Amino acid sequence: MRVKRICLCGLFSALLCLCSWLCIPVGNLVFTLQTFAALLTLGLLGGKWGTASIGVYLALGAVGLPVFSGFRGGVGMLLGATGGFLWGFLVAGLVYWGAHYITKRTLFAMLSALVACYAVGAVWYRAFYFHGSFGAALAVCVAPYLLPDAVKLGLALFLTKRLRRLV
Repeated sequence: MRVKRICLCGLFSALLCLCSWLCIPVGNLVFTLQTFAALLTLGLLGGKWGTASIGVYLALGAVGLPVFSGFRGGVGMLLGATGGFLWGFLVAGLVYWGAHYITKRTLFAMLSALVACYAVGAVWYRAFYFHGSFGAALAVCVAPYLLPDAVKLGLALFLTKRLRRLV
């Protein structure tokens, strides 16, 4: 069973890589499927192995493999303006793990994870790259993504319920 989980961890790390490459530019914004992949990973693998999978994804990017959006990689991506959202995926995994353990509600755990990712990303962006108020930082780096991420969360939840017994 442990070998199966390790293989699934690697497979879902690859899914995160693939989904980060799928970019849809809309004006100055770029939408990826990273959030969808992270939530699906957590939903199907659970908090422990899902967080491990996200950690593998971040480690691959940190060593320079082009696994992040725009086929980029390296520590610079983890320390850049959007680096907080990358770290936010890892925090989201931990939050999902705890929320799901306490409530046994996948929707609540996914929502909690998404809010945690937003919080880490926005705090990072405000602290290092934005000189306005925190509210203004939220308007810039969170608000435009709320509706698309709600759709991604809904799709991840739907697929989690359909595929969980297969995984």
